[in-house]
Amino acid sequence: MKVLLINGSPRKQANTFLALSEAAQTLQNLGIETEILQLGMKPVRSCIACGLCKTKHPGRCAFDDDICNQFSQKMATADALIVGSPVYYGQPNGGVLSLIQRMFFSAGQHFTGKPAAAVAVCRRGGATAAFQTLNMPFQMMNMPVVTSQYWNIVYGREEGQAKLDVEGMQTMRTMAQNMAWLLKKIHQGGTPDYPAYEPWTPMHFIR
Repeated sequence: MKVLLINGSPRKQANTFLALSEAAQTLQNLGIETEILQLGMKPVRSCIACGLCKTKHPGRCAFDDDICNQFSQKMATADALIVGSPVYYGQPNGGVLSLIQRMFFSAGQHFTGKPAAAVAVCRRGGATAAFQTLNMPFQMMNMPVVTSQYWNIVYGREEGQAKLDVEGMQTMRTMAQNMAWLLKKIHQGGTPDYPAYEPWTPMHFIR
């Protein structure tokens, strides 16, 4: 079993990375493979609702000049997802939101049914709003949301300060323990035991 962790910070080894690394180490200790993917400092396009991922390029975003398709393909063989982001103005990093929206819309089949968790890292405030924002797409994709002993939040401003948040680091470990437990339950017998979903029945409120 494998968990992908997306570091939604442009800084490769700052506080968001430290929070995700704490979770990754716990998962590894419990026999779960991990890989931390970096959002990095290169631009991430936003979805323009062109629909080409449904018609001309099924399962792939039409924009192939950033990390979106690469990350989606990695999820095809992964079993769970953790997305971490710093908090900017009470919201996750705009780049990570664009990434999630495009991955889920263009390659949702690689995500549906797989456990997911969000992690918000902040200096002082706005973490709960960012945390809620990150969790909303998971719920639309039938992804079981993995919780912890507290909201998955870590505090720190300067690089390295997240390690000083004793409760935050413990929250990361507990989240990872819960994810490992859930994954092992899902994969008992070797084959993932996902629910059989009804076909989606969308409707509009304006008729």
